[in-house]
Amino acid sequence: MADTSSQIIRVNEIEWASMTPTIKAKALWSDPATKRRAQLTRFESGATLPMHRHVGDELLYVIEGSIADEHGITTAGNVGYRPNGCVHSVSSKNGATVLAIVTGGIEPATDLGGAPPSQNFTLGEIAWVDAMPGVRQKPIWHDKETKRRAALARFDPGAQLPRHKHVGDELIFVIEGSNFDESGEVLAGNMNYRPNGCVHTVSTKNGATVFALVTGGVEMTK
Repeated sequence: MADTSSQIIRVNEIEWASMTPTIKAKALWSDPATKRRAQLTRFESGATLPMHRHVGDELLYVIEGSIADEHGITTAGNVGYRPNGCVHSVSSKNGATVLAIVTGGIEPATDLGGAPPSQNFTLGEIAWVDAMPGVRQKPIWHDKETKRRAALARFDPGAQLPRHKHVGDELIFVIEGSNFDESGEVLAGNMNYRPNGCVHTVSTKNGATVFALVTGGVEMTK
């Protein structure tokens, strides 16, 4: 039987690998069955990725710095989305660190054509919504067809999510603070993967802000 407990991804324990002379990456998590993966990418000042086409989509959170393409700039603390078929090149004037959750891959491209554009979400323009006592969310992005959604969640000190079961999976990145469940504490700068069928409670002692990508939903359990 598959292990459905949550998995802590300690980012500092994963080695950097060079993608280009000015870009390196850490492979954080992957699911070959769905062709999804999570990757941390670091761009040096002036780094560029040549024009390419997304075969599958990509959702990213800029941790520090900024990146730009033909459709705009994504700055620190904000989110970008590259839909399936998006064609663009990527650059970073002063450097950036980016968390990306990718489905599929990329292939070379030579022109934008009529490809769908990338999208930027400025989180400061999205209102907080009360999710439950002690927890607020900013809904960022939602794909009804695949039942995926991205949100920023903020936990007040002492907040707790009651015991629940994941119907579908979830990846979170802790931006600040920490939270914990039955598998242990997830500190700022690290990730947690909750597979389909995972049953757990989530708590925070001193508060936390997390970026979450959820597939499906949850069911409350005893």
